[in-house]
Amino acid sequence: MAPLRPRALPFLIVLAGLALAAAATAQPTTIPTGGFHFELEAPVPGTPAAAFAAWTGETLSWWDHHFSEHPAKLYFDTKPGGGFWEIFDAAGHGVQHAVVNYVDPPKMLRFTGPLGLSGHALEMVHTVTFAPEEDGRTRVKLSVNGAGELEPAWPGIIEKTWRHFLLERFVPYMEGKAAKKPAP
Repeated sequence: MAPLRPRALPFLIVLAGLALAAAATAQPTTIPTGGFHFELEAPVPGTPAAAFAAWTGETLSWWDHHFSEHPAKLYFDTKPGGGFWEIFDAAGHGVQHAVVNYVDPPKMLRFTGPLGLSGHALEMVHTVTFAPEEDGRTRVKLSVNGAGELEPAWPGIIEKTWRHFLLERFVPYMEGKAAKKPAP
């Protein structure tokens, strides 16, 4: 057996360290995966422009699920590559709930992200359209497609949460705005 050369010693120490690290590493576990889709829609008072502006710029007024107890801002940066942001404080700390990847004001907004399931390997594509109706109202339609890490109950919980946002929060918010608007 040949003697060890001094230059080989650091290499052997690194190899021994890697072997110990590999032995101490936890084994990966599988997670449940799958996909889902749902659509919700509702008429709201006002024009598509008013509904789009309320959805994207007045979000903090009607959206009631936050990571921060009292967020400083909650809004959509309505340009491709923008985001759905929750800003916690004046220093700008916060979270990006989703990335805006398509915007055609006031007709459509599409954003991709896990929203409240941040930290999980779940990607959801949310498409919100704003279409005028004959009676002067706007039909808001939400389409959600999700895929990735998915516990069995999550699709129902996500759909119920969006039903809450659209039907129990956004529609009444828009009705309240219309009620405060002076008659022409």
